[in-house]
Amino acid sequence: MTKTPTDRHSDDVAFIEALAGILARNDLTELAVRRTWGEDDSLDVRVARHTTVAPAAPVVQAVAAAPATAAASAGPVAAPAVEDPAQHPGAVTSPMVGTAYLAPEPGATPFVSVGATVAEGQTLLIIEAMKTMNQIPSPRAGVVRRILIEDGTPVEYGAPLMIVE
Repeated sequence: MTKTPTDRHSDDVAFIEALAGILARNDLTELAVRRTWGEDDSLDVRVARHTTVAPAAPVVQAVAAAPATAAASAGPVAAPAVEDPAQHPGAVTSPMVGTAYLAPEPGATPFVSVGATVAEGQTLLIIEAMKTMNQIPSPRAGVVRRILIEDGTPVEYGAPLMIVE
């Protein structure tokens, strides 16, 4: 029995609503699937949500716009020489979408802290993606100058995570 366009439309809406529920229940930021009915008939769905926890870049941009009106109060906050952490030469960026954790398990000592000396390849943090914990190694030896995320923060591909100089 073939479905009418109206039946298929309500099935598609229910399918998209189910995907949105999966997204919310699993604290995901994006989910993409293809639903196929035949060789030449499919539906591509991408469900994404904007989270309130953002990478440090928007906060820095807001501070950069403020010095003209609040130069006296912007002292320590306006100190970074590079406005966009993702453009910093020592930036370590996320290789994937997921949830970043600074420690191997809740309550454990973080992998690194600001001021810590790290070796190339040393684990800086982990990113959970699709229920898999992925270790993120330091791309270079150096000192951790800034940690740009908080433990348990959702991150996007390319988001700056730390500055290692």
